[in-house]
Amino acid sequence: MTAAPTPSLRERKKRRTRQALIDTALELFTERGFGGVTLDELCEEVEVSKRTFFRNFSSKEDVAMAPEQDLWRAFLEELESAEPGALPPLVVELGRDALLAALDRIADEGWARRVLLSRRLAEQTPSMAAHGLQFCESTTREALDILHRRFGLGEPGDPRPRLAVDMLIAAHRCAMAAWVARADPPAPRALAARLHEAVAALPASLTLTAGRPAENG
Repeated sequence: MTAAPTPSLRERKKRRTRQALIDTALELFTERGFGGVTLDELCEEVEVSKRTFFRNFSSKEDVAMAPEQDLWRAFLEELESAEPGALPPLVVELGRDALLAALDRIADEGWARRVLLSRRLAEQTPSMAAHGLQFCESTTREALDILHRRFGLGEPGDPRPRLAVDMLIAAHRCAMAAWVARADPPAPRALAARLHEAVAALPASLTLTAGRPAENG
């Protein structure tokens, strides 16, 4: 394998600035509330211009949700680079492996803490929830484009690729909810285990049958 090129000084500085904006935004939003921090105040705290902010993010919602969005951007990169000759047979498993590779690539203890802060903010901030839905739909469309271009999936009228991506996202949400609910600080490897469990449960969920509720007394 060819080693990735070493980032230039300019690129490293851009990454540090972007990370500083994320970290500072999450700390300020958590301390003062999402609506209690203006964009000017955030930029002043990081000592960057608003122009620099908008080179990296489209809005306050965008920077507040960056940790989890970065995971899905890495997922798309992993899906794009997957070799068709060495793939699992099921599209959901292909997506799972791409998501796990993305998680392994970007997740560390700092990322885990940022995700927790972001998730807690989203629970209290309707505009963040709306932004998350838009990002999810955009990511789904990009994933479907990759599946069509690289793997020949997604002919007109075939709902299966969309359903497979939707099931993967649902499994991720289930895994993430269980992961953030832990009493102790969660580790990224625990999220990977939860994702494995959630994807493995998908086939049985499709054959789950309803029954009568148990009678009390």
